[in-house]
Amino acid sequence: MRLTISLGQLDIVLGDPTANLDTVRTMVAEASRRGSDIIVFPELWSTGYDLENVDIHATPINEGVFVDLIYLAQQYDIHILGSALSVLGEGKYGNTAVLLDPNGEMIGIYSKTHLFRLMSEEKYLTAGDSLTLSDTPWGKAGLAICYDLRFPEIFRHYALGGAKMVFIPAEWPKPRLAHWQTLLRARAIENQMYIIACNRVGESKEDSFFGHSCIIDPWGEIVIEGGESSMLLTATIDTAKVDEVRAKIPVFADRRPDLYG
Repeated sequence: MRLTISLGQLDIVLGDPTANLDTVRTMVAEASRRGSDIIVFPELWSTGYDLENVDIHATPINEGVFVDLIYLAQQYDIHILGSALSVLGEGKYGNTAVLLDPNGEMIGIYSKTHLFRLMSEEKYLTAGDSLTLSDTPWGKAGLAICYDLRFPEIFRHYALGGAKMVFIPAEWPKPRLAHWQTLLRARAIENQMYIIACNRVGESKEDSFFGHSCIIDPWGEIVIEGGESSMLLTATIDTAKVDEVRAKIPVFADRRPDLYG
Protein backbone atom coordinates (compact mmCIF):
# COMPACT_ATOMS: atom_id res chain seq x y z
CA MET A 1 0.00 0.00 0.00
CA ARG A 2 1.39 3.37 -1.04
CA LEU A 3 2.13 5.96 1.63
CA THR A 4 3.35 9.51 1.05
CA ILE A 5 5.47 10.84 3.91
CA SER A 6 6.80 14.31 4.67
CA LEU A 7 9.62 14.92 7.15
CA GLY A 8 9.57 18.36 8.76
CA GLN A 9 13.27 18.90 9.38
CA LEU A 10 13.38 22.19 11.32
CA ASP A 11 15.61 24.38 13.45
CA ILE A 12 13.92 24.36 16.85
CA VAL A 13 13.89 27.62 18.82
CA LEU A 14 14.85 26.72 22.38
CA GLY A 15 11.98 27.13 24.83
CA ASP A 16 9.67 28.95 22.38
CA PRO A 17 6.59 26.82 21.55
CA THR A 18 4.87 29.73 19.77
CA ALA A 19 7.71 30.25 17.27
CA ASN A 20 8.10 26.52 16.68
CA LEU A 21 4.36 26.03 16.21
CA ASP A 22 4.39 28.71 13.49
CA THR A 23 7.05 26.74 11.60
CA VAL A 24 5.19 23.47 12.13
CA ARG A 25 1.94 24.99 10.90
CA THR A 26 3.62 26.17 7.69
CA MET A 27 5.17 22.75 7.10
CA VAL A 28 1.89 20.92 7.71
CA ALA A 29 0.13 23.16 5.19
CA GLU A 30 2.82 22.48 2.58
CA ALA A 31 2.83 18.73 3.26
CA SER A 32 -0.94 18.70 2.75
CA ARG A 33 -0.53 20.63 -0.51
CA ARG A 34 1.95 17.96 -1.67
CA GLY A 35 -0.59 15.23 -0.94
CA SER A 36 1.25 13.70 2.02
CA ASP A 37 -0.57 11.16 4.17
CA ILE A 38 1.62 11.87 7.20
CA ILE A 39 4.13 14.44 8.39
CA VAL A 40 6.78 13.63 11.01
CA PHE A 41 8.52 16.25 13.16
CA PRO A 42 11.68 16.02 15.29
CA GLU A 43 11.91 15.11 18.94
CA LEU A 44 10.74 17.85 21.33
CA TRP A 45 9.73 19.98 18.33
CA SER A 46 7.99 22.62 20.44
CA THR A 47 10.73 23.44 22.96
CA GLY A 48 13.94 21.65 22.16
CA TYR A 49 16.01 20.55 25.14
CA ASP A 50 14.78 23.28 27.49
CA LEU A 51 14.52 20.62 30.17
CA GLU A 52 15.35 23.01 33.00
CA ASN A 53 11.90 24.48 32.39
CA VAL A 54 10.07 21.20 31.89
CA ASP A 55 7.57 22.09 34.62
CA ILE A 56 6.57 25.17 32.58
CA HIS A 57 6.39 23.47 29.18
CA ALA A 58 4.98 20.03 29.97
CA THR A 59 1.24 19.36 29.76
CA PRO A 60 -1.02 16.33 29.74
CA ILE A 61 -1.42 14.96 26.21
CA ASN A 62 -4.93 16.41 25.96
CA GLU A 63 -3.66 19.97 26.49
CA GLY A 64 -1.07 22.43 25.19
CA VAL A 65 0.90 21.75 22.02
CA PHE A 66 -0.64 18.29 21.74
CA VAL A 67 -4.02 19.98 21.12
CA ASP A 68 -2.39 22.35 18.63
CA LEU A 69 -1.32 19.30 16.60
CA ILE A 70 -4.82 17.82 16.87
CA TYR A 71 -6.27 20.95 15.29
CA LEU A 72 -3.68 20.88 12.51
CA ALA A 73 -4.35 17.20 11.74
CA GLN A 74 -8.06 17.94 11.46
CA GLN A 75 -7.63 21.16 9.50
CA TYR A 76 -5.29 19.65 6.92
CA ASP A 77 -6.68 16.09 6.88
CA ILE A 78 -3.29 14.52 7.60
CA HIS A 79 -1.59 12.20 10.08
CA ILE A 80 0.96 13.99 12.31
CA LEU A 81 3.73 12.65 14.55
CA GLY A 82 6.16 14.46 16.81
CA SER A 83 7.27 14.38 20.44
CA ALA A 84 6.86 17.01 23.16
CA LEU A 85 7.23 17.37 26.91
CA SER A 86 4.33 15.74 28.75
CA VAL A 87 3.03 15.25 32.27
CA LEU A 88 3.16 11.55 33.13
CA GLY A 89 2.00 11.89 36.72
CA GLU A 90 2.51 13.91 39.88
CA GLY A 91 5.93 15.50 39.47
CA LYS A 92 6.78 13.21 36.56
CA TYR A 93 7.50 14.43 33.05
CA GLY A 94 8.05 12.51 29.83
CA ASN A 95 9.30 12.92 26.29
CA THR A 96 6.14 11.73 24.56
CA ALA A 97 5.39 11.14 20.90
CA VAL A 98 1.78 11.16 19.76
CA LEU A 99 0.62 9.78 16.41
CA LEU A 100 -2.56 11.53 15.28
CA ASP A 101 -4.93 10.52 12.51
CA PRO A 102 -6.73 13.11 10.32
CA ASN A 103 -9.65 13.13 12.75
CA GLY A 104 -7.30 14.20 15.52
CA GLU A 105 -7.57 10.83 17.23
CA MET A 106 -4.47 9.57 19.03
CA ILE A 107 -3.71 6.21 17.44
CA GLY A 108 -0.28 5.95 19.07
CA ILE A 109 1.20 7.33 22.30
CA TYR A 110 4.79 6.56 23.25
CA SER A 111 7.04 8.00 25.96
CA LYS A 112 10.77 7.61 25.38
CA THR A 113 11.94 4.50 27.22
CA HIS A 114 15.71 5.12 27.09
CA LEU A 115 16.82 8.45 28.55
CA PHE A 116 19.95 10.07 27.11
CA ARG A 117 22.40 10.94 29.87
CA LEU A 118 24.64 13.01 27.58
CA MET A 119 21.83 15.60 27.39
CA SER A 120 20.76 15.19 31.05
CA GLU A 121 17.36 13.64 30.32
CA GLU A 122 17.58 11.43 33.40
CA LYS A 123 17.75 14.54 35.63
CA TYR A 124 14.42 15.93 34.46
CA LEU A 125 12.40 13.18 32.79
CA THR A 126 10.85 9.86 33.68
CA ALA A 127 11.34 6.99 31.22
CA GLY A 128 8.29 5.44 29.59
CA ASP A 129 7.48 1.89 30.60
CA SER A 130 5.89 0.43 27.47
CA LEU A 131 6.36 0.15 23.72
CA THR A 132 3.77 1.26 21.18
CA LEU A 133 2.69 -0.55 18.02
CA SER A 134 -0.04 1.38 16.20
CA ASP A 135 -2.54 0.26 13.59
CA THR A 136 -2.46 2.59 10.58
CA PRO A 137 -4.10 2.41 7.14
CA TRP A 138 -0.72 1.26 5.77
CA GLY A 139 0.01 -1.47 8.30
CA LYS A 140 1.34 -1.61 11.83
CA ALA A 141 3.81 1.08 12.85
CA GLY A 142 6.17 1.18 15.82
CA LEU A 143 7.22 4.34 17.63
CA ALA A 144 10.69 5.14 18.98
CA ILE A 145 12.52 8.35 19.90
CA CYS A 146 16.14 9.29 19.14
CA TYR A 147 18.40 7.42 21.63
CA ASP A 148 16.07 4.40 21.38
CA LEU A 149 17.74 3.79 18.02
CA ARG A 150 20.75 2.34 19.86
CA PHE A 151 18.60 -0.45 21.36
CA PRO A 152 17.86 -3.03 18.64
CA GLU A 153 15.61 -5.03 20.95
CA ILE A 154 12.87 -2.43 20.50
CA PHE A 155 12.90 -2.76 16.75
CA ARG A 156 12.95 -6.56 16.78
CA HIS A 157 9.99 -6.48 19.19
CA TYR A 158 8.09 -4.31 16.72
CA ALA A 159 9.06 -6.47 13.75
CA LEU A 160 7.89 -9.65 15.51
CA GLY A 161 4.65 -7.82 16.27
CA GLY A 162 4.05 -7.27 12.56
CA ALA A 163 5.38 -3.74 12.09
CA LYS A 164 5.88 -2.59 8.52
CA MET A 165 7.63 0.59 9.66
CA VAL A 166 9.00 2.45 12.67
CA PHE A 167 8.84 6.23 13.05
CA ILE A 168 11.68 7.99 14.91
CA PRO A 169 11.53 11.68 15.89
CA ALA A 170 15.03 12.73 16.94
CA GLU A 171 17.47 15.41 18.08
CA TRP A 172 20.64 13.54 17.16
CA PRO A 173 23.64 15.87 17.54
CA LYS A 174 27.01 16.26 15.88
CA PRO A 175 29.49 14.72 15.53
CA ARG A 176 27.77 11.32 15.42
CA LEU A 177 26.43 11.41 11.85
CA ALA A 178 28.03 8.05 11.01
CA HIS A 179 26.28 6.45 13.99
CA TRP A 180 22.93 7.90 12.91
CA GLN A 181 23.20 6.70 9.32
CA THR A 182 24.61 3.28 10.19
CA LEU A 183 22.10 2.48 12.93
CA LEU A 184 19.11 3.58 10.84
CA ARG A 185 20.17 1.31 7.99
CA ALA A 186 20.97 -1.55 10.36
CA ARG A 187 17.53 -1.38 12.00
CA ALA A 188 15.90 -1.41 8.55
CA ILE A 189 18.01 -4.28 7.19
CA GLU A 190 17.90 -6.59 10.21
CA ASN A 191 14.13 -6.18 10.61
CA GLN A 192 13.29 -5.89 6.91
CA MET A 193 11.05 -2.86 7.38
CA TYR A 194 10.92 0.87 6.68
CA ILE A 195 12.66 3.22 9.08
CA ILE A 196 11.30 6.77 8.96
CA ALA A 197 13.42 9.24 10.94
CA CYS A 198 13.14 13.00 11.35
CA ASN A 199 16.07 14.84 12.94
CA ARG A 200 16.41 18.54 13.73
CA VAL A 201 18.98 21.05 12.48
CA GLY A 202 20.59 24.15 14.02
CA GLU A 203 22.28 24.83 17.34
CA SER A 204 21.05 24.74 20.92
CA LYS A 205 23.14 25.41 24.03
CA GLU A 206 26.45 23.62 23.34
CA ASP A 207 25.00 21.16 20.81
CA SER A 208 24.75 21.30 17.01
CA PHE A 209 22.39 19.14 14.99
CA PHE A 210 22.97 17.87 11.46
CA GLY A 211 19.54 16.91 10.15
CA HIS A 212 19.93 14.13 7.56
CA SER A 213 16.33 13.09 8.16
CA CYS A 214 15.64 10.08 6.00
CA ILE A 215 13.51 7.13 4.98
CA ILE A 216 15.25 3.75 4.66
CA ASP A 217 13.55 0.87 2.85
CA PRO A 218 13.55 -2.82 3.95
CA TRP A 219 16.67 -3.53 1.84
CA GLY A 220 18.53 -0.75 3.63
CA GLU A 221 18.39 1.56 0.62
CA ILE A 222 17.85 5.29 1.12
CA VAL A 223 14.50 6.47 -0.25
CA ILE A 224 15.16 10.11 0.62
CA GLU A 225 17.65 11.96 2.81
CA GLY A 226 17.91 15.60 3.81
CA GLY A 227 20.89 17.87 4.19
CA GLU A 228 21.84 20.03 7.17
CA SER A 229 19.38 22.92 6.79
CA SER A 230 15.69 23.36 7.53
CA MET A 231 13.58 21.68 4.84
CA LEU A 232 10.48 19.63 4.13
CA LEU A 233 11.29 16.25 2.57
CA THR A 234 8.58 14.24 0.82
CA ALA A 235 8.64 10.73 -0.62
CA THR A 236 6.24 7.90 -1.40
CA ILE A 237 6.83 4.32 -0.27
CA ASP A 238 4.97 1.05 -0.80
CA THR A 239 4.60 -1.01 2.37
CA ALA A 240 4.05 -4.14 0.26
CA LYS A 241 7.82 -4.14 -0.20
CA VAL A 242 8.19 -5.29 3.42
CA ASP A 243 6.47 -8.60 2.67
CA GLU A 244 8.45 -9.01 -0.56
CA VAL A 245 11.80 -8.61 1.21
CA ARG A 246 10.81 -10.88 4.10
CA ALA A 247 9.78 -13.57 1.61
CA LYS A 248 13.11 -13.39 -0.25
CA ILE A 249 15.27 -13.68 2.88
CA PRO A 250 13.20 -15.48 5.55
CA VAL A 251 15.07 -14.10 8.56
CA PHE A 252 12.15 -14.49 10.93
CA ALA A 253 11.51 -18.10 10.00
CA ASP A 254 15.20 -18.85 10.58
CA ARG A 255 15.50 -17.28 14.01
CA ARG A 256 16.73 -19.45 16.92
CA PRO A 257 15.00 -18.02 19.99
CA ASP A 258 15.78 -21.30 21.76
CA LEU A 259 19.39 -20.09 21.82
CA TYR A 260 19.03 -16.39 22.51
CA GLY A 261 15.48 -15.78 23.73
